Amino acid sequence: MSSAIRLTNTLTRQLEPFEPMVPGRVGVYLCGPTVYDLAHLGNARSAVNFDMLHRLLRHDFGVANVAFVRNITDVDDKIIARALETGVSIADLTAGSTQDYLDDLEALCVLPVTNQPRATEYIGEMIAMIQTLIDKGHAYRADDGNVLFHVPSMPDYGQLSRRSQDDIIAGARVEVSSAKRDPSDFVLWKPQKPEEPDHATFDSPWGRGRPGWHIECSAMSKAILGEVFDIHAGGNDLIFPHHENEIAQSRCANETAHMARTWLHNGMLMVEGQKMSKSLGNFFTVRDLLGQGHRGETLRLSLLSGHYRAPLDFTQAKLTEAKNRLDGWYRAWDGVTPADTVPEAVLNAIRDDLNTPQAMAEIDTLRGQPDQLAAAAQFLGLLQLTPDQWFRGETGDGAGTGAGAEAGLSADDIDALITERAEAKKARDFGRADAIRDQLTEAGIVLEDGAGGTTWRRA
Repeated sequence: MSSAIRLTNTLTRQLEPFEPMVPGRVGVYLCGPTVYDLAHLGNARSAVNFDMLHRLLRHDFGVANVAFVRNITDVDDKIIARALETGVSIADLTAGSTQDYLDDLEALCVLPVTNQPRATEYIGEMIAMIQTLIDKGHAYRADDGNVLFHVPSMPDYGQLSRRSQDDIIAGARVEVSSAKRDPSDFVLWKPQKPEEPDHATFDSPWGRGRPGWHIECSAMSKAILGEVFDIHAGGNDLIFPHHENEIAQSRCANETAHMARTWLHNGMLMVEGQKMSKSLGNFFTVRDLLGQGHRGETLRLSLLSGHYRAPLDFTQAKLTEAKNRLDGWYRAWDGVTPADTVPEAVLNAIRDDLNTPQAMAEIDTLRGQPDQLAAAAQFLGLLQLTPDQWFRGETGDGAGTGAGAEAGLSADDIDALITERAEAKKARDFGRADAIRDQLTEAGIVLEDGAGGTTWRRA
């Protein structure tokens, strides 16, 4: 099919029409998390932003024709350090952190991916690619036991990040070692350190050790999507060195002009105008915010409120704005059957470089057409509950937790208190009736008395 999708390709710095390599079929690789801790808001932004890409591709090309891959890095310096620090086995640490990550994505209404490879499942493929790079003169085993990629062996290294060789050498993220032939060379395979357990390392032609971070994605993407595929995505903090190094490894090993034809990168996330940092006290995980009573849909809408390529300032005001917007959409929808098709204005906004702010503005114009509004909002991964469930603060698949839940009041508890209040008013025990209202108010429950009785919703 001919696609109307346009995407800004980081490699060319141009807004380009997207046409898959194989007509009608799309392959996407998204860099996933390193699993040793809970997902923070930056992790969430990348997952939610590119979930919109996933939803669009499924809509335009068909679910069966989209291979959407998001990896899990389950062997890494940080993982080993956390396991040694806590006394938890690496297998248990990474399994638990992976499940936490998936639970958080479900709360954010992120679709399951087609493939979720774990780095430890592809060690053989990584070793084979490293050996190929050595055989072709692009890599070498240094005196300190590391296997390194020799950056000067690739004359056009740096095309993605637009960095010169001098910039690369001067970069703070480039490790300098006396064992390197060139200061810009980077690690493909690391020898086992004395403190590292055997179960964190693997046998290889260069001794027992483990892969460098960059080679993991090169090997996994090739194994699942092929030597060249359509789209590679991730946060813009990965452009250099991670994605630049992926390109170098893959192109040199496979002797191809490209690794991915289109590169997409989302902007960074700030919190209340500052870079998110534990030292500043503005570092939040998804779990933190859900535990504070914010709904998963509210977090999702907040993360979609800015264009994916631009920096996003995540603020309390944005959360409030998102909650109010969703309240309005749920009231306008009122549970009518969603339309069979997504309004073209909304689709075209997403096709135009994933312009979610424009799509949201288009949805705002559909309040008088509830079936259209519902179809459009659900395409964005929203309105996943019924209006009644939403306003009662109930949860559902991908809905997160509602305000008031931490107070221990279930829907049945609230209904029972409302019944007791009605009986107290009937008995003219207004003190008890007022006390129940106060109790519910403190728990974040808003009562609305009407001719048909009392209804409630969570604030």
